[in-house]
Amino acid sequence: MISEVVMAKTKAMIDDLKSVCANYGLGNASSEYKIITEVFLYKFLNDKFLHEVRQVDENLKGSENIEEKLNGMSEEDYEFLLASLPPATAQLKKTHFISYLFNNKNQDKFNELFDNTLVDIANYNIDVFSVKTGSEDKIRLFDALSVFVTETNKRADFCKAIIDKLVAFSFEDAFEQKYDFFAAVFEYLIKDYNKDFGKYAEYYTPHSIASIIARIMVPREVQNVNIYDPAAGSGTLVLSLAHEIGEENCTIYTQDISQKSNEFLRLNLILNNLVHSLGL
Repeated sequence: MISEVVMAKTKAMIDDLKSVCANYGLGNASSEYKIITEVFLYKFLNDKFLHEVRQVDENLKGSENIEEKLNGMSEEDYEFLLASLPPATAQLKKTHFISYLFNNKNQDKFNELFDNTLVDIANYNIDVFSVKTGSEDKIRLFDALSVFVTETNKRADFCKAIIDKLVAFSFEDAFEQKYDFFAAVFEYLIKDYNKDFGKYAEYYTPHSIASIIARIMVPREVQNVNIYDPAAGSGTLVLSLAHEIGEENCTIYTQDISQKSNEFLRLNLILNNLVHSLGL
């Protein structure tokens, strides 16, 4: 029952973000998938960070005003806290929090603060959360998003509308859910962006089919497995294999010629505790 409630709220947030895009002329635009996936990922990483700091600091467990307590920390204590986090957790400065953007959304040129925050998070975490091109260039997590709004005088309002949707939802209860939950969330998130096959055949394997294939390919318990897919698409099949094997028992190596598919794949890996495979 809890998972159904969390799923419904997660889908509602995704729908709200898509509505914001539509209201600002970005519905069905080529840039919409990038905005939706990056904003969704920003929200996920923000809430995951807050979840993890509660686990490593006894004084923060059960705290409802956790951002307020974090903001009250000395810089030395905050740096120590960051060093205590699991390596798969994105490192966030105090000015990276969604709550910080929400509290500053009425400042002039808010869209610049919004964009700069995303880019700074990406640069701050580039060693762990980037993927590489064939020439070994690192592709960072986020780019400026307000630039996709054609009317420059509406960019700040667009970013405010996005932030308003993000603060109304929390992933906290979702972190207790398992692979099937996030597979369903991912499928819902990208359903509007993979219905028409692109120039490079951005095919999507439905989760139900991928799960059957994975069970056939992994008939018994195995460990220390390398999975390679040279045309991984959004990663549903390799993620199903990883789940069947056990995320802690395998490493995924993937390639795809499509930039869109690579962004979907990166999101899929992060959602499913396979951050260690991002740079491979």
